[in-house]
Amino acid sequence: MKSIAKRRLWKYLFWFGPFLLVAGLTAGLVSQKWGVIPLAFLVAGIVIIGFWLIWQTQRTNWWGRRSTQAGTNALVATLAVLAILGLVNFLGTRYHLRTDLTDAQLFTLAPQSRQLVQSLQKPAKVWVFDVNRNPQDLELLENYRRQSSNFKFEFVDPQARPGLADKFGVKDYGEVYLESQDRRQLVQVVNQNERLSEIRLTNRLQQISSTTTAKVYLLQGHGERQLAAGEGAISQAIQALGEKNFTTSALNLAEKSAVPDDAAVVIVAGAKKALFDNEVKALQSYLNRGGNLLLMIDPNTDSKVDSLLQEWGVRLDNRLAVDVSNNVGLGPAVALVTEYGQHPITKDFGNGISLYPFARPLEVTPVPGVESTTLIVTKPYPSSWAESDLQSENLQFNEGSDRKGPLTLGVALKRKLSAKPAALPTPTPNTSPLPSPTTQSKATPTPIASPTPPLPPSPTPPLSPTSTESRLVVLGNSNFATDGLFQQQLNGDMFLNSVTWLSQQDQQPLSIRPKEVKNRRINITGAQANLLALSSLLILPLIGLAAAAVLWWRRR
Repeated sequence: MKSIAKRRLWKYLFWFGPFLLVAGLTAGLVSQKWGVIPLAFLVAGIVIIGFWLIWQTQRTNWWGRRSTQAGTNALVATLAVLAILGLVNFLGTRYHLRTDLTDAQLFTLAPQSRQLVQSLQKPAKVWVFDVNRNPQDLELLENYRRQSSNFKFEFVDPQARPGLADKFGVKDYGEVYLESQDRRQLVQVVNQNERLSEIRLTNRLQQISSTTTAKVYLLQGHGERQLAAGEGAISQAIQALGEKNFTTSALNLAEKSAVPDDAAVVIVAGAKKALFDNEVKALQSYLNRGGNLLLMIDPNTDSKVDSLLQEWGVRLDNRLAVDVSNNVGLGPAVALVTEYGQHPITKDFGNGISLYPFARPLEVTPVPGVESTTLIVTKPYPSSWAESDLQSENLQFNEGSDRKGPLTLGVALKRKLSAKPAALPTPTPNTSPLPSPTTQSKATPTPIASPTPPLPPSPTPPLSPTSTESRLVVLGNSNFATDGLFQQQLNGDMFLNSVTWLSQQDQQPLSIRPKEVKNRRINITGAQANLLALSSLLILPLIGLAAAAVLWWRRR
């Protein structure tokens, strides 16, 4: 009787093992503190279960039974599957892998956004003051968060947390704010018709994470594009520069003897009148000190910057770039460009479209010490050529006076500060006339200015201690950056990327073009739709039934 009682006692004592084990795990997981009590329960439970296994083995040879071995194998296999699943989930959480199979990469951040978020040195957080979590906004913010641990976001109900809403000055639902340390900026207001924009969020993130602003001066006084809104103005371009943390200001070199030292970039946007010699010399001196210049020169203008351009090996062709392959209803005077050079300004353009109405070609000659890269190239002849006779109703290529495409409409150049500008040989005079767009076909040829001896580098120190080179971008057009055209296709990207590259802030992300869903709908007539419905609902099923009947008849 005593032995039976002992056996029953051991049998009941065994259940304390699993009980203590579960109690220890529960205490540790709930409190999230693995102190003395949870560890004591775990150790006691494991010891009791171990003693019970040893006792069962000695008493009944329990371990040698086939059923015990089969159960042990099943238990080990189950634990192995659970361990594999846990490891897979751990790796999936730690190393996130997603594949965007859409043609336009609609669910993938632009390279500029990824580069900016990955380079964040300080924490940044997005606050979305809205009641509902829009799946589209949530997916975009998750894409940002995956790039860096310094990026966080939170959806907040303004009524549930009025103190936080008052801190940001929230006035309505849908306001999105970006916060980094003690700096806060409104990103945008989202609603059902307008969702969170990657372009705006990246620009605001760039502004709030940047500690410095670059100063951009726009030359005035020679008929350049006006900065305020109006016909032919570039107010949209100025606004976009402000959104990218640039500060803009007008510059009149007739009143100042030199370009200000705080100028990161100087822009000459479509000057219609000639610059004074002192103004050209001021720009040359600015470049020799490590400055950066953007020249946008339209045809039928003579800005008297030939001496400056000769130092860099660039010559302006006064003919007009004609593109007869343009089939979007813009006319042959609008160069539709889809070919770009390999350069940071155009590296993400692919085969995108940019438009250049009334553009002039450029000719680039190699110069020692100057590195040049073509940015914009028109289609080859017979799709494009440089037209000299603009009064003819039927534009046709003339072998004697016109130049065959492809034509260079833009070029980026840079030169080390130690490199002295070299004098160019006298260019061979062009025997063909180069009339302006407003002259008649019998206009006299436009004389080519004789080469001017280049100015020696300025002995003054560079503008910035970190500046080691000067940069120049020459575009044979300024219309592409005017209001209305600035937001067309890649026009705005070309302007903003040029200014960003010129500012020598290469760590700054360039412009992001919006992703657009391609229209892949098939336009068919009513008869075609009826035929498609008839074939799918009647003809194809009948063919299948007929094939099945033939197979059944043969096997019968």
